[in-house]
Amino acid sequence: MPKHFLGTAGWSYKDWVPSFYPKNQIAGFDWLQFYSHYFNCVEVNSTYYAYISPKVVEGWIRKVSDSDNFIFDIKLHQDFTHKRNFDEQNIKAVRYNLDLLAKAERLGGLLIQFPYSFSFDSSAIQYIQKLRDTFPNYNCFVEVRHSSWQNNKAMDFFKATGITFCTIDQPQIGRAISFEPIITNDKAYIRFHGRNEKAWKNSINNYGKKQTYEERSERYKYLYSPGELIEIEQKIKLVQEKVKEVHVIMNNHPQGDAVANAFELIHLLEGKDKIEMPGTIIKAYPRLKEISIN
Repeated sequence: MPKHFLGTAGWSYKDWVPSFYPKNQIAGFDWLQFYSHYFNCVEVNSTYYAYISPKVVEGWIRKVSDSDNFIFDIKLHQDFTHKRNFDEQNIKAVRYNLDLLAKAERLGGLLIQFPYSFSFDSSAIQYIQKLRDTFPNYNCFVEVRHSSWQNNKAMDFFKATGITFCTIDQPQIGRAISFEPIITNDKAYIRFHGRNEKAWKNSINNYGKKQTYEERSERYKYLYSPGELIEIEQKIKLVQEKVKEVHVIMNNHPQGDAVANAFELIHLLEGKDKIEMPGTIIKAYPRLKEISIN
């Protein structure tokens, strides 16, 4: 069995109260500390939007000190992936924080997420190679969203460079890449964006417009059904014997759906009869009672 790292994309969501975090929080209660009691991995999305202060990263490390195997997967800043305009100062800022986490043995790797518009061609390959050369000392997980990447030439490139090809589940709109776990090294990285096709289309139509948090998050509002999760479990188990690590990240975060589904996948993938979870999530998602030790 490979090592499973299962968690969510982010942990700091106000709408996870009270579905995950308790409504009445005592002095000193910390969301990350609470989160790390139940999961062994989190994908940090704030690093995509801002260059985080090293003091913040040091705080993360302190807060998970009681969780021996907990790791952070860091999403690369949008300057590198969407704007594709960065300088040496940007590189140093990213590397410094990655090195802080690596020294503390808390770094899973670097998620390099490209937009749907980033389709496969020789210049795209060269650009990914440039980023790989920029961050050579870290596990790199590359997410692309266009189906043109599902070809042998692209996979040969990922294998040759030691980059993990990130598998994603998303609404099948246009030439969206399909949910097909592909192994390119000794790690698997699998992200779940939900299957809310209607909201995803609306999001595409509203791209570039000013939106509230709720409007931006609507496309990720999706609770995977037990049947869908079993289908996902089977696909992951078909490839997991080929790797040493499997990172599974739920990005269907609104209202805590990601948390509920993450608990269910822990139950399925790790063959556990019952797992520990807080009463808050069971109250919000009663079907979890069947797999809870509470």
